[in-house]
Amino acid sequence: MTILYWFRRDRRLSDNPALCQAVAHAHDAGSTLLPVTAREPDQTTAWGFARLGAHRLAYEAQSLAGLQQALRRANSDLYQPDEPGMMGLVNLARANQATDVFCEALYAPEELAQVQALQASGIRVHAFEQSALLPASELPFEVQRTPTVFSEFRRQAEKAKAQPRTPLASPTTSAQGLPALPGSIVGASPYQNLAPLPEPDSRSALPYQTPHWHGDEACGQAHVQRYFASTLPGTYKATRNGLIGTDYSTKFSPWLATGAISAAQIWQALQQHEATYGGNDGTYWIWFELLWRDHFALMMRRYANALFHYQGLAKTLPEPLARRQHNRQGFERWCAGQTGQPFIDAGMRELAHTGYLSNRMRQNVASYLIHDLGGDWRAGAAWFEHCLIDFDVHSNQGNWAYIAGVGTDPRGGRRFNPDKQAHDYDRDARYRELWSAS
Repeated sequence: MTILYWFRRDRRLSDNPALCQAVAHAHDAGSTLLPVTAREPDQTTAWGFARLGAHRLAYEAQSLAGLQQALRRANSDLYQPDEPGMMGLVNLARANQATDVFCEALYAPEELAQVQALQASGIRVHAFEQSALLPASELPFEVQRTPTVFSEFRRQAEKAKAQPRTPLASPTTSAQGLPALPGSIVGASPYQNLAPLPEPDSRSALPYQTPHWHGDEACGQAHVQRYFASTLPGTYKATRNGLIGTDYSTKFSPWLATGAISAAQIWQALQQHEATYGGNDGTYWIWFELLWRDHFALMMRRYANALFHYQGLAKTLPEPLARRQHNRQGFERWCAGQTGQPFIDAGMRELAHTGYLSNRMRQNVASYLIHDLGGDWRAGAAWFEHCLIDFDVHSNQGNWAYIAGVGTDPRGGRRFNPDKQAHDYDRDARYRELWSAS
């Protein structure tokens, strides 16, 4: 008998509870284990551009290639069905007489539909929650009663002393190791990295094309250790709104987005750092930001498709949004970094050239599209999905809805004054000069 392990947004061997469960099940049943990743179908957004752009494709491929190398060192491999989408996985399972698929549990609408498609074909899906900082079992409320306002969510979670789980070792470290691959595999081939790697840009705040910043688990774990062995965590709160360089923020987000590292592993490293250097506002703020990530995921789990609708979570649309039609020409100028607003255009050029953008600039460019250009916030969210190497569906939709005034912000939409923001965060114009031309 063959069991499939389907890697989703958990591209790591360490601290992977779902993989550990699959390995244990295979050993107990005397089964072989076939690690797989689904082949992404080519998709075009409602706004007329490809869903995945060059940087996103390259980083996704980089993370999968690293996972494959780790599996090969463990005498296994990573396979990809010949057909795209869920039918590829269904047909692969049938061709190899596999009735069980183990995987990570994801609760965004598209990800839920993928599991439902497998189940509808008669496949038993064993899905395990493992992406959150705080497991649902630690929360002092039911998921469907998660407070909508982040500050209340944080207050209740901290009051209950909710704790992350203890990270697990890789199953490759056990005496049994990974179960053998099937003797013959029908309908799939070993994963191949066919995505071209864009040329690195020396201005990038996250140069994923260079060795230290590759998207695989080994580089992610090394970065976590390197970061927490430094004094940077203690200054994180003070520097997190920076715009230039690799050190102003943790830069964990790309590896978290693909699952090359887990939130629980970051928490464990943070605890070790505080034991050595002591804790302060800076180290607390790393916990704070990981909680934000959890909250956005829980909001999508609670409200599902609502966060993909123009009205979002709002009972009534804010007045500016209610009277508006999407400014397509303005949106196209925004994507190209040609709005005429130097601070905004600098951010959009950085995004296009590197696949990355600081949190401060993400808020600024989102606000400008929505509140100054009159663009549909969902178009902006789709463009970020196209570009960002650290794209996370929960945080992306949640943040865009938040800025538009149809998300979880109790104060309504957030308009950022780009001139004031430039004065506050780029007073010497270094950032605008850095990205003044392509």
